[in-house]
Amino acid sequence: MKNNNQPTTEQKKEKAIELMKQLNIYKPFIDDFKDKNLVCFFENCIGFWVYQEPEIEAKMREIENEYNCMVYAITHEFTNIGELYNFLIVPNYPEEWDELIYAQNGNEYITYAYVWNKSDDWCSEFGSISIQSAVGGIRRVG
Repeated sequence: MKNNNQPTTEQKKEKAIELMKQLNIYKPFIDDFKDKNLVCFFENCIGFWVYQEPEIEAKMREIENEYNCMVYAITHEFTNIGELYNFLIVPNYPEEWDELIYAQNGNEYITYAYVWNKSDDWCSEFGSISIQSAVGGIRRVG
């Protein structure tokens, strides 16, 4: 029997679309997420389809299945602590949804993500990260 407090996939998707709009992600990317369940990953604000990278898509599905969450966007950066993929998610806990994203300064936001350190998987974790929105894409800045 399903717990009534657990959101449906459709409810998570609606929240994800709301967050994508708040981040000013390019409307065709949002529409393809809405209509075709296509997720983008971004490198320096430039969007690519995650299905084009089977390893990243597999990691995304693993995270979604293990934590019963929905990934709606991914950023990719090389940092001094390793190669990072930041999976922006809608968790399975609606009581946390009001705190998933908030404006920090202009086009910068703090958002909730699962950070996969591909260089050192032991350093992977959930947490808040700083995202910058520009030209219809996003990138991690902190």
